[in-house]
Amino acid sequence: MASVITINRPDVVALVEEAAKKITGGNKTDAIALAVRHLLEENARAKSLFGAHRGSVRIAKDVDLTAPVLDIVPDAQSGREVER
Repeated sequence: MASVITINRPDVVALVEEAAKKITGGNKTDAIALAVRHLLEENARAKSLFGAHRGSVRIAKDVDLTAPVLDIVPDAQSGREVER
């Protein structure tokens, strides 16, 4: 299944040629494939930390995920010495 993509913008053509020379030894197709794979990987990393599907984790309305978990200041943070 062969397809053809035509790029007419001179700045994009120059960028592809420069990347192809530096990265793939002049192979423009490999340079484009590498760039598109990289874009897809970056997009995959931007997804939710909780699950692959939106809404897979439900949080009650009164829960603040940014609030501190501890009610007291830890000794290490306050600088106080702990007696043992």
